[in-house]
Amino acid sequence: QVQLVESGGGLAQAGASLRLSCAASGLTFRLVAMAWFRQARGKEREFVAAIHWDSGVTVYTDSVKGRFTISRDNARIAVYLQMNTLKSEDTAVYYCAALRAWGEPWPSRYWGQGTQVTVSS
Repeated sequence: QVQLVESGGGLAQAGASLRLSCAASGLTFRLVAMAWFRQARGKEREFVAAIHWDSGVTVYTDSVKGRFTISRDNARIAVYLQMNTLKSEDTAVYYCAALRAWGEPWPSRYWGQGTQVTVSS
């Protein structure tokens, strides 16, 4: 059974940093990429960043470019999201996802439970 467990969310002030972690286990398919998504209250879930598992190539949504960094640990099957210069609009529940394909629309059947990030201005 595929399990994705996120951690590292919390409350931060605008301009501060947080680091999210996600550990995967029970994978029964070839992992192509892992990604972070977020869902703010009353909004649809949106793509934040993805990292190709073999090459390490990364992709970011425009609103986080230059502020967020996605990275991976292949041995631990873990993905991280370093979030710097946080803004109030970054407030959301953040989910990690395990992807079997690379590219938009970043479809995934495998999701973590989510971790809340709240940024106060």
